[in-house]
Amino acid sequence: MAVTADETQPLLRSKTNDSAGCPAPIAGQRYTEVNNTCIDAGAASDAYLVDFDPNGDIDNPLEWPTTFKWGIVFLLALTAFTVTFTCIGVVPLALPIISDLTPPPSSGSDLSPPSKSSSVLLVTIWELGEAAGPLLIAPLSETYGRYPVINAANILFILATLMAVTAQSVPVFVTARAMTGLAVASNVLNPAIVGDMFVSEERGAAVSLVFLAPLIGGALGPAIATAVAERAGWRSVLWLSIGLASVCEVVFLTCFRETYKVAILRKRARELGGVKGGAVVEGDGGRGLKGLGEAVLRPARVLMGSGVLLSMGAFGSVVFSYYYVMSTTLSEILGGIYGLDPVTVGFCFVSFSVGSTFSVFVCNRHLDKIYIKMRDANKGVGLPEFRLPLVIIGAVCMPIVTAFYGWSAQLRLGVHCTLISSALMGSSMTLALVPLTAYIVDAFGLYAASATTGIIVTRCLMSTFLPLLTGPLVDWYGYGWAFTVFAGLTMMLVPIPVLMLRYGAHWRRFSPYSRDQ
Repeated sequence: MAVTADETQPLLRSKTNDSAGCPAPIAGQRYTEVNNTCIDAGAASDAYLVDFDPNGDIDNPLEWPTTFKWGIVFLLALTAFTVTFTCIGVVPLALPIISDLTPPPSSGSDLSPPSKSSSVLLVTIWELGEAAGPLLIAPLSETYGRYPVINAANILFILATLMAVTAQSVPVFVTARAMTGLAVASNVLNPAIVGDMFVSEERGAAVSLVFLAPLIGGALGPAIATAVAERAGWRSVLWLSIGLASVCEVVFLTCFRETYKVAILRKRARELGGVKGGAVVEGDGGRGLKGLGEAVLRPARVLMGSGVLLSMGAFGSVVFSYYYVMSTTLSEILGGIYGLDPVTVGFCFVSFSVGSTFSVFVCNRHLDKIYIKMRDANKGVGLPEFRLPLVIIGAVCMPIVTAFYGWSAQLRLGVHCTLISSALMGSSMTLALVPLTAYIVDAFGLYAASATTGIIVTRCLMSTFLPLLTGPLVDWYGYGWAFTVFAGLTMMLVPIPVLMLRYGAHWRRFSPYSRDQ
């Protein structure tokens, strides 16, 4: 049963609006005021809307102490760092891992050395699992709450990484990598949790931090992994990941609190057991099989029912996939063209994160300011589209830096040019994706997790298969023209955020899951 409500509604409101002959208001530790609205215990068909106290409520995540909220943000960031460290750390080790897990060919055997495509698949298969996981993680979090889902996913992540570190064959390792991607909850739940705790004007800085952490993990992962693997073997890298993930999970179990409004208010509604007719929580689809089934289908419904989300998903998926395109080609360029050793190649991945970090600080400093300035110019009415100006800047820069990356390698302009192009790619990509994440959280409100899932699924599918095209394109046309093709593809998507800034507020009205109706 859906009830429309805003943030100023009373704790408990009768849907009948019939206050004639009201008895004394309901008394209790938390429900001492019902704003002169009576509850008719004899009306079994009545239902009452449970909400936070607008005069102050210690259970409302928006009103939690700032230090505690930022503590949760740092915990989310550490988890995101660990996830990306585990994913990207094996990139420069892909060929050695496959060689180690592949049995030596016997005399007269037709077995061939591991191919470039197989090493790329070893990296991108993670994204295939990560495309499927959110389809269950998001609806479960909107049915049972963030706390149980994120803890269950973290435990599964640790077990899947343990499976990978003990693998003795390529199929087992690839399966473990897919399962590890399947268990990643940070991508879909981190933005949603930030949206649970922060109002729109404060969200930009928190979203920037949780987006920065995986970029740092992606930078330090190859650098640390190659150094550790050279001394102790590639399995030690995954043991390190298991240690980091275990520390995060212990903190989640002991310090994390439920942030999802529906889950918190559902607990309150159960405390109203004496109210005949029951209590209704906004956005609560139920916790049974029917409610869960509807929640599982919700990401697809949100995605397919929103042209805005489909368009932004297509844009974001192509932009994000270049992270894996770059990751799977940079090692070959630095090692094959410039002759750098594996450890040096691993440290060169830091260049991408240097550029990304710069853009995160830009977003952290200006994303909320731009939103507030545009809101004030719009007569005090804030719109999610006010997050998009930085997205447009990143979108315009992406085709230029993508072509520069390819031609710097094709023309052998020097290691410094390749690293600069990698840094610029990281900067442009981050400038496009961080505000995009904030936009989705603002636009879809209670259904931010499902909407984010729609974006993640398209992004992960693109990141799984687009890098597989890089090898053939480079073989046919060389790095220069291959990345010029990618630049042309990106240029075709530049109008999407421009049009969304202009018309998105109108187009979102056609989706029942958008916040602004």
